[in-house]
Amino acid sequence: MSATSPPDLGFPTDVPDEPGLISLRREGELAWITIERPQVMNCLSFPALRRFRTLLAELRGDLSLRCILITGSGTRAFCTGADLKERRTMAPERVGEFVHHIRSLMDDVQALPQPTIGVVNGFALGGGTELLLACDLRVAAPHATLGLTETSLAIIPGAGGTQRLPRLIGKSRAKDLILTARRVDAVEALDIGLVNRIATSTDGPDDTSDGNQVRRTLDECARNLAATIAQNGPIAVRAAKEAIDSGGEVSLAQGLDHESRCYASTLETQDRVEALAAFAEKRLPRFKGS
Repeated sequence: MSATSPPDLGFPTDVPDEPGLISLRREGELAWITIERPQVMNCLSFPALRRFRTLLAELRGDLSLRCILITGSGTRAFCTGADLKERRTMAPERVGEFVHHIRSLMDDVQALPQPTIGVVNGFALGGGTELLLACDLRVAAPHATLGLTETSLAIIPGAGGTQRLPRLIGKSRAKDLILTARRVDAVEALDIGLVNRIATSTDGPDDTSDGNQVRRTLDECARNLAATIAQNGPIAVRAAKEAIDSGGEVSLAQGLDHESRCYASTLETQDRVEALAAFAEKRLPRFKGS
């Protein structure tokens, strides 16, 4: 962790930064960010938002990390969005500040140069699904439940859901989920492209009644996916992510031009030289991110 002063993210001065709400664990070139509020389904309070955004600001410049995994503590919930009990106590102007920061959290996640994986260990509702949409990839436990349920509360998704969901699964499917506020299970989420993997055991049928075993299987699946990404050239992985993300917002011609610039950024790297040498010598490459 950085010894420098935490970044100024514009939070109200009376919102504390509480380290215990969001944890960071490093595993070599991987990092796990975990929402540590299982007793309230890992919903996001104002202090949790501050801790989360502070951690992301610190990790953004750490390019020794090749993948960041985001999950919730326990086996019941990934994240169920905003802390509605806290929200009920807020004055209208305070609600506006909170919405600004939860929207900014999703932007922070999407803007990370490192690839991100959302690890869905149960319910991911409202802002929880919006957090997943900001990640690059999503791995779900068999019992995961996802949904943008805000219209059932007489509001709409306000942290990017109305924009990121249709870009991921298409307008018609996004309208189906948002207008009905219905929830989808892991199988349907995989079928419509909302998640990339369902974590299943290689030892036989999953016993979803054993929450701890399901959790271990989920973490192993997500870790293996992250490790597969991490074994590739880190500069190239970041460039590919940037090209895909930027190209989706412009015309094809503009996207191809941006791809060309991202490709050029990989040509002068030592990693590219190492990849060619490893191919010629019939060995695995040893990428250093340079």
